[in-house]
Amino acid sequence: MAQLFYAPRIEHGFAHLEEEEGRHLLTVLRRKVGDRLQVTDGLGNMYEGEIADASKRGVSIRLLTTTAVPPERPGYLHLAIAPTKQMERLEWCLEKATEIGVDEITLLQCHHSERTTVRLDRLEKVLVSAMKQSLRAWLPQLHGLVPFQKLVTSATETQKRIAWCADSPLPHFQTTLTVGQSTLILIGPEGDFSPEEVALAAQHGFLGVGLGTARLRTETAGIVAVAAFNLQGKA
Repeated sequence: MAQLFYAPRIEHGFAHLEEEEGRHLLTVLRRKVGDRLQVTDGLGNMYEGEIADASKRGVSIRLLTTTAVPPERPGYLHLAIAPTKQMERLEWCLEKATEIGVDEITLLQCHHSERTTVRLDRLEKVLVSAMKQSLRAWLPQLHGLVPFQKLVTSATETQKRIAWCADSPLPHFQTTLTVGQSTLILIGPEGDFSPEEVALAAQHGFLGVGLGTARLRTETAGIVAVAAFNLQGKA
């Protein structure tokens, strides 16, 4: 079974694993100097290399080949989602979004938000693990809590969408998309966006969309939106 290792630091033809990654490589997987590995920097590059140095000081991998992996989908997807009260649900959402394919993730602070603090280091580990599990070369950008107003008023994506529970049916997110465009989709908390937030988004060019006929939990809505974006143009 293929395994992928993450090395954010690539210097002078060597990849340097971070302490936890290196310790797992040596003590759990029992790898040793000379063993071949597949490595990514999370920036779209895949490397084939061999372990050159393995000690308590760290693990260095001599890079033998480099392959540039093109972007994985047409367009660019930015998912902005309100953190759930239970962190396990948010972690699950970000894990699956990374496996399916997302370029950027922002944690959204809304009027009805149930959580006001998050541990970004823990969520970053979730993203890295999901990237390695799915053998991807791109690690999504992750941003900490951003106030709704700040994100909405500064958004630069071509396609701006807000998913909310309107009284009358809204067009499905996927049907509003043009393939190949940069897209920002806002997913609110369990209490939904406030009327003021929906109005502000509309003033700044956000189109209200739905994600199906069922009322979805926040983390489920995030997954549905990511999957819908990735399925554009695919029969």
